[in-house]
Amino acid sequence: METEGVRTDRLGVLLDQFDSVREKAQVRLTGLSDEEYRWEPVPGCWSIRRRGEATTPRAFGPGDWLLDQGAPDIPASEYAEVARQAADGMSVVKIADDWSVSVERVEQILGHVGPPEPDESPVTTIAWRLGHLHFCFAGGWEWAFGERRQEPKELVDFTPDAGLAVERFWAVMDRWRESIATVTEEQLDTIGFSQYPYGSDPDEPFIAVLWGANLEFIHHMAEIALLRDLWRARFTGRD
Repeated sequence: METEGVRTDRLGVLLDQFDSVREKAQVRLTGLSDEEYRWEPVPGCWSIRRRGEATTPRAFGPGDWLLDQGAPDIPASEYAEVARQAADGMSVVKIADDWSVSVERVEQILGHVGPPEPDESPVTTIAWRLGHLHFCFAGGWEWAFGERRQEPKELVDFTPDAGLAVERFWAVMDRWRESIATVTEEQLDTIGFSQYPYGSDPDEPFIAVLWGANLEFIHHMAEIALLRDLWRARFTGRD
């Protein structure tokens, strides 16, 4: 359905949202230099690092460069999602397995009263944020439209070359966009259409997976845009 050129069907709304974000994001990534791409504005940043030089316990990647990843936990921003999963009938064991945490940790979160304390999340570089998005969408495509067998953490060869990273990223995003444009109404409602092994995708209708993917794209690209603004302003602040 269209209303004066604007799609109002469920898939159309999600596609239009994706396209709008992609258009803005492409502008914001133009001219990204290698130095800016790996800039660490504060000590302790997560980034991409040479194999053997990573400082985080679960850094991953198939090649010479790894994407930082720390010990598994459920961030405070996801407490409400965990509560929703439990209310919808998902077992504590399944929730713990999805988040790679202990059953005790899930029970602790479900028993939490009052607003959660803000997360002490690491600051991440543009290289990390772009690599994270690349990994998520490459894995999402493989486990929804591909052979559903490749380990997502082996799909992206992270690189210190900003131009190459951006080029590879847009290739993955364009493949994702092309595939989701073919999804039928029945597939949108199919639980487990995506079998992505990290998180709750196999337990959700595919339309919820697409909504979550757009959200991931939006919020990480907003963070990248802010980092680019800070990079430009790093030597222009007042004393």
